[in-house]
Formats: sequence, C-alpha cells, structure tokens
Amino acid sequence: MTISKKPNTSHPSPISNFASYRKKSTDKGVKNGEMELGKILGIDYGRSKIGLAIADNETRIASAYTTLDNDKNFLPKLAEIIEKEGISKVIIGTTDSATKLADFLKDKLKVEVEYQNEMFTTKQAHQNLIEKGMKGIKRFDDQEAARLILQGWLDKNQ
Repeated sequence: MTISKKPNTSHPSPISNFASYRKKSTDKGVKNGEMELGKILGIDYGRSKIGLAIADNETRIASAYTTLDNDKNFLPKLAEIIEKEGISKVIIGTTDSATKLADFLKDKLKVEVEYQNEMFTTKQAHQNLIEKGMKGIKRFDDQEAARLILQGWLDKNQ
C-alpha cells in the first residue's frame, strides 16, 4: 500500500525564500581557530511542525527543547535559537525536505550538519509520552521525536 503525501500549498516554503537572510555573527562557536565544545541541536523536520531537541557535547544527553511552526517565521526563529544556545552542530532527521534546511544551516548559519535516520521516531515519541502519562501528546510529539533523533545520533557517535 502506497501513501501519497500531498504537499502543503497554503503558504510558500520558508526555506525556498531564505536567500535574503544574513547571519549576524559568523564566528559563533569558534575560539582561537578551534571549535568550542558547543551544544548540538536535533531537528525533526515536518510539513507543519518542527521539533527541536538540544544536547550538550559534554553530557551527551538529549532533551526536548521546543516545537516551531513551519511558517515564514521558522528560519529567523531557528537562527535565533542557534545563536542564543551556541549551537555548533545540527542533526536532522532524514527527510526529502531536510536537504534545503541543511544547506541553509551550513551556508548561512555556518553550523555543521549531519543526518540521522528518523524512521519510527514519531511513533516511538507517542509511546514515550504515553508512558510518562503526558496529556496533550500532539503538542509535544515533535520535540520528543527530535530528542530521539538526537539521542540516537549521540549514542551512535560516542
């Protein structure tokens, strides 16, 4: 059985219009020519919602961070979070649309990007939230999926 996903045409993709964005500081995360021990951001990129998780390079434990709407404000908000949190690397769950986001992060925000398999992370996120007794699972499932993506990458790259 094949499920066809119809693209959301209600608003233009914010990634397709990022050419005008300029990074304020290109030296964030670099000190004396060497990469600082910064934080790592995990992204579960979806059509309408983007889940974010953060881990510290030292502790290597991922924590759910927030969920952003995939709208025209997504890229400026993401850039602000990357700047504020001192993100040095981003791990993106593998999807077709994640490539444009990765290009933006590498080219405009100058952060390192890697990919992590995201198969079944949303289903696993739902199960984790149910086991924790969380109410309103749909509000937290994207950031929990991002946490699972990031923790999977951290565990694989010890």
